[in-house]
Amino acid sequence: MENGKVAVVKSQSEARLAILELAHIMSVPTSLVAVLKMKVPEAIWQGGNNTPLSASQILSIVRPNGGGDAENLQRILRLLTTYAIFAEDLSSNGKRKYSLTEVGKALVPDDDGLSYGTYVLQHYQDQYLRAWPLVGEAVEDPTVEPFEKLHGEGAYAYCMKRPDEMSLFYASMSGMSMPHMNEMLEKYDGFKGVESLVDVGGNSGVILNMIMNKYPNILKGINFDLPDMISSAPQLPGITHVGGDALELVPAGDAIFTKWTMLTWTDEECKKVLQNCYKALPVNGKLIVCEPVSPELTDESQRTRALLSGDIFIMTMYKTKGKHRTEEQFKQLGISAGFLRFRAFHIDPYFPVLEFQK
Repeated sequence: MENGKVAVVKSQSEARLAILELAHIMSVPTSLVAVLKMKVPEAIWQGGNNTPLSASQILSIVRPNGGGDAENLQRILRLLTTYAIFAEDLSSNGKRKYSLTEVGKALVPDDDGLSYGTYVLQHYQDQYLRAWPLVGEAVEDPTVEPFEKLHGEGAYAYCMKRPDEMSLFYASMSGMSMPHMNEMLEKYDGFKGVESLVDVGGNSGVILNMIMNKYPNILKGINFDLPDMISSAPQLPGITHVGGDALELVPAGDAIFTKWTMLTWTDEECKKVLQNCYKALPVNGKLIVCEPVSPELTDESQRTRALLSGDIFIMTMYKTKGKHRTEEQFKQLGISAGFLRFRAFHIDPYFPVLEFQK
């Protein structure tokens, strides 16, 4: 009995800890946003030195004219250290210094000013934060996104009317996509033999340009997106920007590529776009898709949490019936559109490459 009681008490205490962590979870992303706005990662990185610094030393860099509370900054740094963003060096006299982990380094802008930090900042703008309390509305009424219920228009329409928002949106997409595309182009060779490539939902065309630079066999690139999305796209060699709607038609090419687009479409919309891609491809042509792919098993891994939390973000902000799909769901959507050959390349834990062949 005594052992049984101890076991029950331990179980209850662990449950209590889990609930307390969840209750305070907003302190994590908001603290991350705070250090990003203060440019703390850049202050520690200092061009690659990554020398451990105290909170006071960091403040002297980010606030050269003085000001700021080092003790409160240290409290934030300690929390983010528990999420492997910073590494803490605790000396024998109790002094704490902080350097960047591999996760933290990903928040430092590269030579082009891109980093994963912009993606975080874009997600935590005020217009998104104010929509989160309405997440349950997606259950009560899935016909309108919680974001639209709050703001009177969808997230894309909202951003397109505000140049600063659109600029941050582009930067966040580029900051997240570029490292993934570099890795993908090193490990996946499915663009060999392709002479004409269509990028559906290509925004500025920068990803299509990366692919064509890696594969000079691609002589013609078509960057296809909604007219508003490509209106300010730069001129790029070998690339033609074409405005249109993939739900209506897709330009013809030897191969079609799309990345991070299907998650904001319903199943019926995905099927329609896949059918349009099928029509646009020659026999043996292929559709190459990079999308978040949800696991079949619901476990407590970081990958599963990242994918399922991203799924709720889509449901709340962009499309209540858009979603992160499983590999089998993608396969079945492809079959329904006519694609009988399907392969998955697990290059990245979040963005596998899915290949549909006609």
